[in-house]
Amino acid sequence: MAILGVPAFAQQSSSSSTTPPAPAVQTIPPARQLVAQTYNGLSIETSQQVFATMCALDAAGFPSDESTLAEMPARLALREDLLKLQGAATQALRKFYHDHAMAEPGETLSRFMAFALVAGPPPTFKFEVPQDLLPPDVLSLQEFQEVLAAFYQEAHLDSRWRQVEREYQDATLRYGLPVNDIVTVSNAYLREVAKPSKGRSFFIYVEPLVGSRTIFRNTGDRYAIVVGLPHEFPTAEVRHAYLHFLLDPLPLQNRTLIQSKAALLNIAARAPHLPPEYESDFNALTDECFIKAVELRLQRLSANQLEAAMTDADRSGFILVRPIVAQLQKFEKDEPAMSYYFSDLIQAIDVQKEQKRAQKIDFYPVDATTGPGEKNVAQNQESDLERRMDLGDREIALQHAPAAEAIFQAVLKQSPNQPRAMYGLAIASVLEGKALAARELFEKVVATAAHGPGPGLETAKLPDASQLAWSHIYLGRIHDLEGERGSAVNEYQAALSVDGAPESARLAAQRGVSVAYAPQVKPGATPPAKP
Repeated sequence: MAILGVPAFAQQSSSSSTTPPAPAVQTIPPARQLVAQTYNGLSIETSQQVFATMCALDAAGFPSDESTLAEMPARLALREDLLKLQGAATQALRKFYHDHAMAEPGETLSRFMAFALVAGPPPTFKFEVPQDLLPPDVLSLQEFQEVLAAFYQEAHLDSRWRQVEREYQDATLRYGLPVNDIVTVSNAYLREVAKPSKGRSFFIYVEPLVGSRTIFRNTGDRYAIVVGLPHEFPTAEVRHAYLHFLLDPLPLQNRTLIQSKAALLNIAARAPHLPPEYESDFNALTDECFIKAVELRLQRLSANQLEAAMTDADRSGFILVRPIVAQLQKFEKDEPAMSYYFSDLIQAIDVQKEQKRAQKIDFYPVDATTGPGEKNVAQNQESDLERRMDLGDREIALQHAPAAEAIFQAVLKQSPNQPRAMYGLAIASVLEGKALAARELFEKVVATAAHGPGPGLETAKLPDASQLAWSHIYLGRIHDLEGERGSAVNEYQAALSVDGAPESARLAAQRGVSVAYAPQVKPGATPPAKP
């Protein structure tokens, strides 16, 4: 699953007498000052699978964040070399990337990092988890295994890794102290220790080129988070991931007890902003509310800030956060470790009382932002549109074209001529084989860039460089498939003229100018939909 976010609460202030202390935001210390890298059940490491996947993205033109490479000249030089690399495996890699890249770079990165986190070591990258446990977005990239293995050999990534390994090791050293703080404070509050157990692991992988992004996934008992080297250590994201690793077994061990409270799901599921994965899984909802409640108690929140945070959780559909916080306040005055207290905590939730209280909750509506402190309605609506389009991009990443189509159509109904929604709907149409609809939408994106959004919509956003360039490329491919080579070349050349277009689009357009687009089909496979 993608990194599970936590609400952006007000800035921290002095804690009350019953609120446990929490570390301040950590600034990453200089390298080579820290040596502790392994804790009970948790390791900070480099990963050649993550490295190789990031190198593949580099070679394909992914817009990596180079701002963190000031202290890694060898890695920066490697990225520049990979962009210039040529060869049959490299070309196959670039084609695969172009066929699977998302409109939003963050979504693209999340998909490929999800692959890296379940792939085995080079040179084969065979999956280390059973097929039935592979996440949906990894299943959509299964063929990348062979593509990456061939690229690994052609690019000699084994020797290239040795050239940058020292820089990566230095980078991992910078995370020792802040990770140690998270583990120490969390374990002390919960009166728990992460005990090593067979098959259960949590890895923090450092990959500087992911920048300020973090990617957290768990597949069965394998937990992993990929982090870059931002100026400030991503405390909230790493702590959230660690708490899941530490506490996820408790709801599983108490599934029967939790299900006795499942009547509350009928209320929570009505919240428009409750993520879909919790709408029909009360155990998962309870787990997430538990994690969020612990996070609130680990922050330095005043009484007013705590109330605002719990109200935000209620209105977002996480209605168990408030009663769990109340039980945690009792836990803080007690003696047992959380593993012994958890069943009492769940048992103490009064279903009838919570049903009565939840009936009065004013859930955030579809057209409102999910956080408190909104400045005006226009900002709320824009925030919601962005959230819904993010959801649409995720559905495309999962190859759920009908769901993505419905989301982008709803956005366009509320905000006509929204270029990102038009582009997303066009990609969904491609996945569904609706060539005519896709063509019309890509043409609208191009027209919006050329002539503006139209009368009365002067303040609407214009397409960004990536959307515009890729719209031209898809139009070129459609023309190629229709036998209109001259029109196709014109579109590819138009893509090349887009200022600020990503390298991946530039390479695709150059290839389109040189060779007519023709989708590759394996023997016996069904031909893909026309783009």
